[in-house]
Amino acid sequence: MNTECLRIADQLRRALSGNAWHGPPLGELLTNVTAEQASARPLAAAHSIWELTLHIDVWTDAALGATKGTPMAKIVGTEQDWRSGGNSAAAWTSTQARLFSTGEQLAKAIEEFGDNRLKEIVPGRKYDFYHLFHGIVQHSLYHGGQIALLKKAVAA
Repeated sequence: MNTECLRIADQLRRALSGNAWHGPPLGELLTNVTAEQASARPLAAAHSIWELTLHIDVWTDAALGATKGTPMAKIVGTEQDWRSGGNSAAAWTSTQARLFSTGEQLAKAIEEFGDNRLKEIVPGRKYDFYHLFHGIVQHSLYHGGQIALLKKAVAA
């Protein structure tokens, strides 16, 4: 039985859309955020909600690809890492849908991954899948906290 993989997948789902211990998951945080609010910069030196949402998705998608054997490219410091959002409601809806779709695909991949593979090195990295999967959960939660603060700042 893949007990550790099941736990990690559960934690990812909680961070994105489920009963998270820390507070509202990303799905709840992004509810009722308009495209205008998502692209706003209430803190000049901070990323926007939209940029953070894209950023979380880029890393989640890279982890998903790694489970299929795709080497993880260098992301940090590239245009792919921090992209600007669009300006239409449809583009914002699409951005959110992609994040949650990618997140669920990764959660399923983790469930099926197999605990015996967690110590395998991630293609294109020097760390193992255990580190990657927990890192994606932590990364999502960290940026979720930023989104929560930005959402309050935009509403103020």
